[in-house]
Amino acid sequence: MEKYAIGILATIYLVVIPVFYHQSFYVLNIIIMASIVSVISLGVWLTFRLGLMNIGQAAFCTIGGYTTALLSIKGGLSFWLCLPISGLTAAFVGVLIGIPVLRLRGTYFAMMTICLGEAVRLLFHNGGEFTGGPNGIWDIPMPGAITLGGLTLIPQFTATSRVPFYLLAGFLLICSLLIVWRVHNSRIGLIFRALSQSSPLCASVGIPVAKFRVIAFAICCFLGGIGGAFMASYMTTIYPESFNIHDSIWFNLYCFLGGLEYISGPILGAFIFTVAFESLRGLKDYQSIIYGILMIAFILWLPNGILSFRLRKKKNL
Repeated sequence: MEKYAIGILATIYLVVIPVFYHQSFYVLNIIIMASIVSVISLGVWLTFRLGLMNIGQAAFCTIGGYTTALLSIKGGLSFWLCLPISGLTAAFVGVLIGIPVLRLRGTYFAMMTICLGEAVRLLFHNGGEFTGGPNGIWDIPMPGAITLGGLTLIPQFTATSRVPFYLLAGFLLICSLLIVWRVHNSRIGLIFRALSQSSPLCASVGIPVAKFRVIAFAICCFLGGIGGAFMASYMTTIYPESFNIHDSIWFNLYCFLGGLEYISGPILGAFIFTVAFESLRGLKDYQSIIYGILMIAFILWLPNGILSFRLRKKKNL
């Protein structure tokens, strides 16, 4: 049954929506944003599997965005090269920071990631002409065309069409989901789950706790960098406030609201609440209030996430 549901959703996402809404910037923009937020949140979900709360994911989105902006404008590199480089740069910074920071646990780690996010923001804010200072970097090039033997494999992205960005966002989401799924269902994933239960016990049987925490954090940072790079090209601008602590909190909330026990939890949470927020836009001043009430209601009714409703239903049967 689940395979059929996934197939139907994939068909709607990749075929139905692009065909029927290819001229609707508004609809495509909402789904693009939800897709990229899902990519970033998947990385946060992976750190949750270690029993760690990462509230600094926005920092690595900012690093990825600025890497793409600087390489494409000052270095003249194609977006298709900037995208993986941005992810790897964010992962490299994550490893350097993670080696000392990931020895912390609980509240101490969460507070340190908050400080990290603010430090990165201030770094780019005070970067002078190199980073554009508080105004950031503008007119970032959109992804260019890719040709092979005179055949255009990927057309030039333009501001007049959102379909190419939509398909790219879908591709990145699928790849991110496959990466996290593969890690979660591998031997490394089993170790991650063991670490979330008791890291001292894992250390007592010879598991290098610090090493596996760094691996998870590096993957998390990589996905954050990829998301930031996409957003920089999509919005054609990046500045220090593009990603902040509020975004990091939202990335965590999407994981909670979707369901921490499921890999698809952050994706479901990101899509439902992104669409819900936009649907309430017509209420203007009451939008945030009603949205907050809905979130509180979900947390109280389904404390283990939206996907826990399926488990509850099965138990009742």
